[in-house]
Amino acid sequence: MFKDRIEAGQKLADALETIGPFENPIVLALPRGGVPVAYEVAKRLHAPLDVIIVRKLGAPFNEEFAIGALVEGEPERVVLNEDAVYRLGIGKSYLDEVVAKEREELHRRQQRYRGSQNPLENLAGKTVILIDDGIATGYTMKAALAAIREQNPASIVVAVPVAPSDTLPEMERLADRVVVLQTPEPFWAVGAHYERFDQTSDEEVIELLEKARHS
Repeated sequence: MFKDRIEAGQKLADALETIGPFENPIVLALPRGGVPVAYEVAKRLHAPLDVIIVRKLGAPFNEEFAIGALVEGEPERVVLNEDAVYRLGIGKSYLDEVVAKEREELHRRQQRYRGSQNPLENLAGKTVILIDDGIATGYTMKAALAAIREQNPASIVVAVPVAPSDTLPEMERLADRVVVLQTPEPFWAVGAHYERFDQTSDEEVIELLEKARHS
């Protein structure tokens, strides 16, 4: 159990320091909740911080259940949970609708968080440390990994405070290294493993990205 995202980030930084140093590192966070965690890591490792924007594609009647994810890039990429799409009988019209809705939010966040800059253009040869406040189904993380891998980084490290153990084999296949502090059983939800899990605001994300740029 973590007190909040700041403490989780500090403990994650402790763990990463033991396996570092990292050559030419950049810390990428999944916003919004991953940013306060990643800020603590970037500060400790003296690494630049940016975001990679991924939007979960929610199921009909239950938006919290991921049927896939949309990730920024040129072009944007959709990663689907094909099994869930089949089991739920989800058709193309619903998929087109939910992708269009989440693409609109993705573009809004791109503009708010960093304007026209695109961190995916500058990852070649770097050690990318990809951070979120936790993994649930893993689809947002998988989408981010697919987009990052195409940019030819030297290596990718996935680092999260908490995740269910059954998501780790897939993460280990897609990343070069996976650092997870806790794999509780049973795993209910990411927020259940934090004492304080308030929603991170756009303003907080922007503030932390600005602080990282000027530190």
